[in-house]
Amino acid sequence: MNNVVGIGTDIVECDRIADMIEKHEDTFINRVFTTGEIAYCSERKAFVQHYAGRWAAKEAILKAMGTGWAKGIQWTDIEVINQMGGKPYVQLGGVAKTICDDRGITEMLISISHCKLYATAFATAIGGTNLASTPS
Repeated sequence: MNNVVGIGTDIVECDRIADMIEKHEDTFINRVFTTGEIAYCSERKAFVQHYAGRWAAKEAILKAMGTGWAKGIQWTDIEVINQMGGKPYVQLGGVAKTICDDRGITEMLISISHCKLYATAFATAIGGTNLASTPS
C-alpha cells in the first residue's frame, strides 16, 4: 500500500530568480537546471516565471524528501519534466534518487503555479511505507 511519506512547499519571488540569471547568467542556470529544463524554460515568453517555478519545485521536493540541501544532493539531481498536456513530472537522479530509494519513496508528485511576481510549488513524496512517522 502506498502512503504519503512527506510533503513540501516553497514560494519564491520571480525577481529573485531574474536577478540571479542577470548576475550569474549561464553559471547559475547550468548549476541549478538540467538541459531539459533549460530548453523548456528558455522557449517560454515568461521564461523567468518558469525557471522560478522549477526552483520552487526543487525546494519543495527536498522538503518532501525530508533532507533539505544535505548529503551531497545537487540541484540537477532533480528534474521537472512536463508530460503531454503540461502535467509536471519529477525525475530523480544521483544522490537524490539514492536517498529516495533508501527512504522507500517510489514517486514524487508535484504541482507548480506562477504569476508575474511569485512562483510556488507543492510536492508529495509517496512510498510503500509511511516513513514520516518512523523514528530515525
